Amino acid sequence: MEQGQSYKQEERRSSLDMSNVTSPLSATRLVAKVNSLAIAPSKPHKSGVRSSAAVPQKINVDYKSMVDSLASISSIKDVHSFYLAVHKILSRYLDCSFTACGLFNETSNCINLKLVDRLENVYSSKIFGSDSENPISQCFYTRKLIYKDNTDFLNMSYFKGHTVSILPMISVNKCIGVMMIADRKIETHERLYNFIANYVAMTIDNVDLVEKSQEHINTDTLTQLYNHRGFQEFLSKELQKAEDSNSNLSVVMLDVNNISKINRELGHVKGDEVIKLVAEKVKHNLRKSDIAGRYGGDEIAIILPNTDVSEAKYIAEYITYSLSCCFVDDVGPVKVAVGIASYPECAKSQEKLLILAEQAMYISQAKGYKDGMSAIISSADFNFWDDAALKSYAEIISKRHAQIGINFEEELLHQFNSEQISSQNHLEELAKSLAGAIDAKDPYTKGHSTSVSRYSEALARAINLPEDEVERISLGALLHDVGKIGIPENVLKKPDRLSDEEWNIMKQHPVIGAEKVLQPNESLRDLIPIVKYHHEHVDGTGYPEHLKGDEIPLSAKIVAVADAFHALVSDRPYRKGLGLETACDILIKGAGSQWDSALVRKFIQIAPSLVTKI
Repeated sequence: MEQGQSYKQEERRSSLDMSNVTSPLSATRLVAKVNSLAIAPSKPHKSGVRSSAAVPQKINVDYKSMVDSLASISSIKDVHSFYLAVHKILSRYLDCSFTACGLFNETSNCINLKLVDRLENVYSSKIFGSDSENPISQCFYTRKLIYKDNTDFLNMSYFKGHTVSILPMISVNKCIGVMMIADRKIETHERLYNFIANYVAMTIDNVDLVEKSQEHINTDTLTQLYNHRGFQEFLSKELQKAEDSNSNLSVVMLDVNNISKINRELGHVKGDEVIKLVAEKVKHNLRKSDIAGRYGGDEIAIILPNTDVSEAKYIAEYITYSLSCCFVDDVGPVKVAVGIASYPECAKSQEKLLILAEQAMYISQAKGYKDGMSAIISSADFNFWDDAALKSYAEIISKRHAQIGINFEEELLHQFNSEQISSQNHLEELAKSLAGAIDAKDPYTKGHSTSVSRYSEALARAINLPEDEVERISLGALLHDVGKIGIPENVLKKPDRLSDEEWNIMKQHPVIGAEKVLQPNESLRDLIPIVKYHHEHVDGTGYPEHLKGDEIPLSAKIVAVADAFHALVSDRPYRKGLGLETACDILIKGAGSQWDSALVRKFIQIAPSLVTKI
């Protein structure tokens, strides 16, 4: 049933105690209140309006059971279901022929009346407020009980011949509708009915307030779209529907470009104006089944049920076209980056779907515009290991790690091990991307893996190893530090020298790399000796297994020399990079104890040609 909206929500909120919104009176208080009403009023005046005088009279009603029943239904959240429950209670305890409840609708200026008889048949009637002769309208506007000995005003032949009381439903000094009760004992129960009418009004009003407050909780005040919480809740429900019906669902994410610059140079009021404009255009261009929400400060996301990637792109294109036609003073045309991800094509989990949509949006932002239009990017359009894709993915995961509990390195590893390797070139490209992403964790070691790979390849060629072995060593060197994927960043990025405890953590990375990264991937298992043993020393003082001499694979010895040399000539948090001559002197001093002497001699010979490319 519809309910009138003429009252001000703010006034009602301030007047009500929201801590007990579903139960205006406790059962104990309600019993006492009803017992005090067990008196009979005087007979009606000829006008049909009763006087306020009342004469005490005993009535045979089981009030306690009735009140317990009323209290038990106060938690019903649906207004129609609540009213039907009230009808059953009145019919059972007070022998009513029928009851009716009508709520005022301000928009249509009418009272929508629902009548229920003993058999629980429901009848509907609409009483217009302009019908001043109708006793239902009179009751609503005068807020006075009206007694009628016939029901001709209902224009329902089925209900003729009944005596009825029409009672105003008052909640917090506001009449929200009327209640009508047909009962042969009307004179006995009048004040009781009046109390019940107001009890019903209060409960219905509170249900409405709860609904309104819930809407407010999930609404963004600036855009009037769903806020982040409301958007997430709606997406969860729609994804479940998509899974149950085996249908598609797409998420479109829009990001207002240069909003930080607008806020900084023109003020946040202007920035809010732009965001509101985008929100309005989005709302005007959505279908009835679509939902939009303010996902972040300047990000608006759209849920498109039963929509695949191609259909989502079409809708996004229309929205961006509409925005491109809008000009904001001092800003110009509104430009947005657009990213799309679809269920189940791109992802099945909610978090992954949102991450991919945001990642696509970042890539759209990087690509800019063509012919004045935004680049609309779907997560199905790019390779995960593309440099731009990898960088944007890392930014998103880093920004949202605390919220979503997803670790970027773990996700990289998952993608790496689930990748179907199609060729040696494909494997090398993946290894470069993975190594680059791990090196990026530490700004002081950026490019370290690539340089160590180049040095190792040069040394392997210098000692005339077969070509296939040179390629294996080059690839192993590229992944030699891949185990740092499992080392905490506070250890990796510590600007000072590591403590003993931190050093013990750091020394785990060769084993992590071998067992966690390489072992699960059949294409990479022959690289395990390189990754696991590149920190072993020829005198047995290295780690993780204290191998010495010929126990250490030649490939691992080669990478150990290359790794040490690049560490010496590169800047570190605690020192600047060393010169070529100094670095070579350190290698010579460690030859025979830390590094293989023959390999050190050969590397020193080729080092001048390598260091110029650093």
